Amino acid sequence: MGDDAAMREDKAMRADGAVREDWARAVAARPFPRVVATDLDGTLLNAAGAISPRTAQVLESYVAAGGLYVLVTARPPRWLRGLARLRVPGGVVLACNGAFVVDLAGGVVRESHAFDPAEAAELVAALRAAFPQMRLAVETSRRMVRDTAFEADPQYDPGTPTDALESWLAAGPDEPVGKVLGRGPGIDANSLYEVAAGVVGTRAHLAYSGAVGLLELTPPHVNKAEALERWCDERAVAAQDVWAFGDMPNDLPMFSWAGTSYAVANAHPDVLAAADAVAPHHDDDGVAAVVAAAIERWRSRGEAVDG
Repeated sequence: MGDDAAMREDKAMRADGAVREDWARAVAARPFPRVVATDLDGTLLNAAGAISPRTAQVLESYVAAGGLYVLVTARPPRWLRGLARLRVPGGVVLACNGAFVVDLAGGVVRESHAFDPAEAAELVAALRAAFPQMRLAVETSRRMVRDTAFEADPQYDPGTPTDALESWLAAGPDEPVGKVLGRGPGIDANSLYEVAAGVVGTRAHLAYSGAVGLLELTPPHVNKAEALERWCDERAVAAQDVWAFGDMPNDLPMFSWAGTSYAVANAHPDVLAAADAVAPHHDDDGVAAVVAAAIERWRSRGEAVDG
């Protein structure tokens, strides 16, 4: 059995809610990670939506030590514009749960893994038929295009309203569509996800990133694991050499692929149960604490970063 296969078998055996490793012991038991992959909101960023000076310094030290760093987030490209000032080492974001690869500094979408527009139009129509009161939108590489009644966040931008979202999609827009969004006002959240899963089937990947009552759908094979694996393959990095950090169920595919997974202490119960170890709370710089410990161990032992 290969190393990656053995690792996945071990994870499957532990996915029954067994006691997690202490994060410090987890760090001490592992080689220096070649890649650190982390979610943004609720994980790397604090409750104010900012990166702390300590976290920024630790990440800079990690990259200086030879590590590779990548952000993996449900945020669309348009929600990354305000993060350029963070100067995160590496500067690459796998956005929309992996639908877009974005250069953080320049805001340029380098890669798209998008819906076929006609298939997205059919998906939107199916959701509307199942939930007549649902308000729908799509995230493209440049903007949100939404039903007029879909609530947008003016902090980022109001989006482009339309009374004919299905028609807009069916016409074949020249901007890649990476995510379909649905809000179901007045619909029980659990029922919403359960019924939506049946409607969606294999036409899309349904994820939950923490916004209650919001459906987030990416193309069938687009999720954080697929995106991270592709990014690592391009750099000849194996899963066992990757540490992943997250807090919400949309991080679970990434946890199942990465060699080591750390849930921050504030994470969703399902994420806490699936993680190899639990890092400190995101407001206590949990990612930084773990990565700093790895750097200290690397320095004290003079370990080499493979590759």
